[in-house]
Parts: sequence; structure tokens; C-alpha cells
Amino acid sequence: MNTAGADREFLAHAELHLPRLHELFVRLYGERTDGLERLASVVDLARRSWTERPRALKALDRERDSTPDWFESERMLGGVCYVDRYAGGLSGIRDRIPYFRELGLTYLHLMPLFESPAGNSDGGYAVSSYRRVDPALGTMEELASLAADLRRAGISLVVDFIFNHTSNEHDWARKAVSGEPGFEDFYLIYPDREMPDAYEQTTREIFPDDHPGSFVQLDDGRWIWATFYHFQWDLNYANPAVFEAMAGEMLFLANQGVEILRMDAVAFIWKRLGTTCESLPEAHLLLQAFNAVLRMAAPGLLFKSEAIVHPDEVVSYISPDECQISYNPLQMALTWEALATRDGRLLQQALERRHALPAGTAWVNYVRSHDDIGWTFADEDAAELGIDGYPHRRFLNDFYVGRADGTFARGVPFQENPRTGDARVTGTTASLAGVEAGDAGGEDRVVLAHALALSTGGIPLLYLGDEVAQLNDYGYADRAAEAGDSRWVHRPFRPEQNYADRADAGTPAGRVFSRLSRLLAVRRVTPEFAGNDLYAFDARVRSVVAFLRPGEGGFSVLVAANVADSAVEIDAVTLSGLAPEALDLVTGAPVWLGAGVTLAAHDVRWLRVRTR
Repeated sequence: MNTAGADREFLAHAELHLPRLHELFVRLYGERTDGLERLASVVDLARRSWTERPRALKALDRERDSTPDWFESERMLGGVCYVDRYAGGLSGIRDRIPYFRELGLTYLHLMPLFESPAGNSDGGYAVSSYRRVDPALGTMEELASLAADLRRAGISLVVDFIFNHTSNEHDWARKAVSGEPGFEDFYLIYPDREMPDAYEQTTREIFPDDHPGSFVQLDDGRWIWATFYHFQWDLNYANPAVFEAMAGEMLFLANQGVEILRMDAVAFIWKRLGTTCESLPEAHLLLQAFNAVLRMAAPGLLFKSEAIVHPDEVVSYISPDECQISYNPLQMALTWEALATRDGRLLQQALERRHALPAGTAWVNYVRSHDDIGWTFADEDAAELGIDGYPHRRFLNDFYVGRADGTFARGVPFQENPRTGDARVTGTTASLAGVEAGDAGGEDRVVLAHALALSTGGIPLLYLGDEVAQLNDYGYADRAAEAGDSRWVHRPFRPEQNYADRADAGTPAGRVFSRLSRLLAVRRVTPEFAGNDLYAFDARVRSVVAFLRPGEGGFSVLVAANVADSAVEIDAVTLSGLAPEALDLVTGAPVWLGAGVTLAAHDVRWLRVRTR
């Protein structure tokens, strides 16, 4: 395409999205004298980025524009891993592409890979440069080349965009602390405790083991905002220069071939005295403004929201104009809740009332992540079922760290706060589900949990290694940079023996891999699993989670999962609204619903049915 053509294409994008960006800037920065000047700079930044955007990525933009629902396909499957732990470096990830294709991945999330401080860097979430890859992993040029290779294999590259904070070693941070003109207002720095004390009246401690409150003291006695670890300093988005700088980093990564940015810690990006400084209206305006910039200069790129907050707040970040896809932390947490209690009602309730999303968006459904499990259900939802939220969370924590009678789990507590009783849970899927403990239902629970993530809609996400039943890595406690963070227990190195055993039906790895591979293959050819539409189905059995995924021609897929330790039956009367002839998609066998359906302990059925 010639330059004039490229300019015309950018102008078309700008004509569509600039009015929205202008409105958002007025709302965010209208009271600042430099607000409109910064807006003009951001637009020029977007224009220059579009001019530099590689031809292949512009072609991808056009393809995505013609198929805007591409990420809602039943063929979508995500995988996530740490580059060093799973493959040694970026070259090792390239070598794994044949396996990713075997698995059916269409989306690969590489955990934080940017330059970070030596030692503890919160697993790479303390970024020292968004334009340099950690030298131990490779180079930015290698990342761009890998992105192209993945794209040719039908796999979209996903990376974390840690934009609430930087590391204390970032150039912006060094310049801000030294008072360099133009950077003194990039972070929230105060000369004494007056303002920190005022803010901390209403903010909460996130990592109390690291430091109390929301601020840490600098060597010169001043105080700087650090929501998370003491070496992660929060940016000041009330300064439009910070918005412009971060937009530039986003556009740079988009032009390297990144197709999805995981927007980290979205709830924390705006501060206002007298509030919790979480999920403020301006946080949404900022995300929408960043979205508008990307729509002008990299329109094929998606934002993925990471908000581990109240369910009502999670969904508030999801829209075509904000974050098109989002983690589904409620379904994840309630899957584990159901397995512990052998009671599917809270999860069933969530699917019934909290699953729906706006058109043009999708959930990312996962069994567990690199992070801890927090019990994010709404207390008011639990109360409707006679469950008191606080003691129930304490029970779940105790159950999954092996402190409750009858537990099958081998998890590890994370950030226990003895003052508040708050804690979260860490552990791999297999260790939490009972495989490590040798529980008879362990492998079944691994498959059940993944079957739910695969069938509820959106993009299912595998933590790579879980498909071969990897166990906890307790060696983290002997590694100095990891010993203080129990989340490393479920971030093991690639389990080579498990992968070697994946064809051996005599091993847990082989059995889990075989069963999950069958589910993945079935999902890819089941159009009912596309999109997000889901209708709860009351199986009238306390331990059964059930729902319908609608299709065409009157057909649907009935998903029924039994979280109990014994078999149950869905009787014929309950199923009488469905035609009696059904097909089990996993086994390929016909099923006669007129006699009811028996679900074994920890069983999941995917049945193609027709409504009467």
C-alpha cells in the first residue's frame, strides 16, 4: 500500500474513533491546561505508529474487521506459560509450536517477559522497560519474529501489559525521583505522611507481608504510592503525559505482533482521596481512551481485563469499547468451591445470573492461573442459599491447604493476614484436585473442572502443564528470589516426565492428557460451544451443575457435571422438556433421556439434545 493509501486508511480510523477519544480526554483532563495539547500529541503518536505498522499486521487488522467475532469461535483455545520455565527462552517457545498445534492452541499467553529487576520482580510484574525483553529470555526482535511464526500457525500472541505501575528501576521512576522536568508528576510522591495517611484511611492492604498500607518510603524520606510490592510504583494517570507515554508503549508492542494485551490490575489505575481507589469511574474512562487510540493505529488488537473484584465490578470492564475479553474469576473460584462442598448451587446460580455479557465480548474461562485463588463470590448471592460468606471463605481456605477434615487438596496458603484472617490459596490443578494426595477422584476432578471451562463459552485457557497433571513444585522454598511468595509452588518448570508419559495410559499424566485431548477435539467441532449464550438447566440435584448451549435447528448441547463423590440421577421428568433421543458427544453413543441420566461421581456429560 502506498503512503497516501495508508494515510487515507488511518484517517478513516481517526474519523471513527477520534470524537470518542476527544470526549474521554475532556472528561479525564478537561480541567488541565495541557489536556488538549496532550490529546493532539496522542493522535500524532497513533498516526506515526500506523505508518510504521508492518504490512502483515495491517492485513490482519482488515481480516479482523471483516470477522469481528473471530475470538468467539468454538475452535478458540488458549494456553499460558512462563517462557523460561516452560521452554528456556523465546527460541524454545518457537520449538514448541508443533506441540501447540497438536493441542489446538489458537492463543498463547506468555507470562511477563520484559526487563525487570534482578531477584524478586513479582514474577516479572515489575517492569523496567516495555521495549526490552528480559535478556535471559531473548530480544524484542526475537519476540516479533516469534509473533509472526505463531500467527502463521494460527496462534495469537498474548502478553501482559502491566500499566498500573512500573518497577522502581524504570527510567521514568529514576527520573521522577531525581526531579527531572517532565517526570516529577509521573508517580504519586509526597514529602511526608500527611497525604499517605489520608489516603490509607480508605485503601486496603494488598500484600501485607511486604509492606503495610499503600505507600513505601524512599531513601530520601519521601513517600511513594506502591499498591503491590515495595518495588512496584503506581503511575499517576491524572497526568495526561503518563497516558501519552503508556499509549506509546502499547502501540510499540502492537507493532511487534502482539494481538491481545492482558490489562493488568485494571481496578487500581485511578486514585481519589476518600475512596478505596479501586474501580473508580475514571479507571473505565482510561481504558476506553486507550481502546480508542488502539482502534486508530492497531484496530485488530484486543484488550483482556484482569479484575479480581466483586462480580458486579468484573463485568463493568467488559464491552467492545473497553475490554473485549475478560478473565472469569467467579466461575473459576466457584468451580473449586463446588468441588470442595460437593454442592453445585453457588456455581449454578452464577451461571444463571452472572454469565451474560454484552454482544461482541467474551469470557476467558480458566481452571486456575499463575496467581492465587481468592473466593470472589458475592456475599449477597451466597446468603440467598443460606451461606454466610466470611466463614465459608475460611472453610474453603482451610480445605484447600489441607486443614479441613476429609480434604483431598494439597494447596499452600498465600498472604495470610493474621489480623484480618484473609488468605488466598495456591496450587496446581492436579495438586488441588487430589491427584497429589492419591485421592481416587483426583483425575476426574481435573477433567471436570476443565470440561466446565471448555463448555461455558468464550475462550478456554489452559495453564500449560496442567493437561499432563503437573504437581506442585515445593522447591520454590529453596530459591531465594521465590521463597517469600508461595505462588511459585504452582508455577513449576515444564514437567518433562509428565510430557513423556502423556501417551502412557498407565500414568496420571497419560490418563488426564487422553481425556482432555478428547474434550478439546470435541469442542473444536461443536458449533454450540461458540459464543457466550448459555441457559441454566435445573437438574433438581444439589450436586449437579447443568446448562444448555443453544445451537441451530432446535438443537442444543446439555452440559451436566456432578461434583459429588457418588453417582446421582437426573430423572426422566426433569428431562421431559427435551426430546428423548440424545447423543453423547464425547463417547459418540446414543442416549435415551426417557429413562433419565445417571452421572457417576465427578462425571461430566456433553449431550446434544433437541428441545420439544
